[in-house]
Amino acid sequence: MPRQKRILITGATSGIGLALVVRHAPDAAVLATGRRSAEEARRVLPDGVAYVQADQRHPERAVAAILSALDDLGWDRLDLAVLNAGTGHAVDPAGETPQMLRDVLDANLFCAVTLAQALRPRLEAGQGRLVLIGSTARKGAAGFASYAAAKAGLHGFARALAEEWRGRIAVQVVHPGPTDTGMHARAGHDPGRLVRLFARTGTMARLIDAAIARGRTVETISFARFLGRGEGGR
Repeated sequence: MPRQKRILITGATSGIGLALVVRHAPDAAVLATGRRSAEEARRVLPDGVAYVQADQRHPERAVAAILSALDDLGWDRLDLAVLNAGTGHAVDPAGETPQMLRDVLDANLFCAVTLAQALRPRLEAGQGRLVLIGSTARKGAAGFASYAAAKAGLHGFARALAEEWRGRIAVQVVHPGPTDTGMHARAGHDPGRLVRLFARTGTMARLIDAAIARGRTVETISFARFLGRGEGGR
């Protein structure tokens, strides 16, 4: 009988991360992480999904919490790790305080880099796959300068790591286009009428899974990609 896959998904209590958990929970053992308390997370996560609170704005603490949760589960191997957690602020760069900048870079880049390195032994033992969730904003997005910088850094890190770990661990970076995760509203940005074109989180999760299955090191899921899949971005 095939063994059950073990999957780690960060940023998993809302948006794309939660949609990915919902997709994988019926067929795999899933460890979800997020900023929410365990009690709050239980209200949204499917039954049977393990959870650990890990705020990636505090990378060292978050990585330690995730590694401890993996140890508690007895997971010495991982089949798939999807590092999806992220945050952003929609402000003029001149108005972004050092703490705001640090939060964005820590949550979107530094913690992902640190966690990827910490997961290497488990991913190698499971002949697993590391997937980093970037953003099409990495090419530059007005009002999201630090977020774009962090995602551009994640892109470069993934490409380098794919070469360094070639033959041992598969590494991918997937860049979703605009998605109705609520991040724009939390960041203080109003996309106006364009929001009607945003992909639904379930659709984006499905497209990300398809990208993972294709196995290419870099995948971009643009407006054209998800609108061309029917459902009008749903």
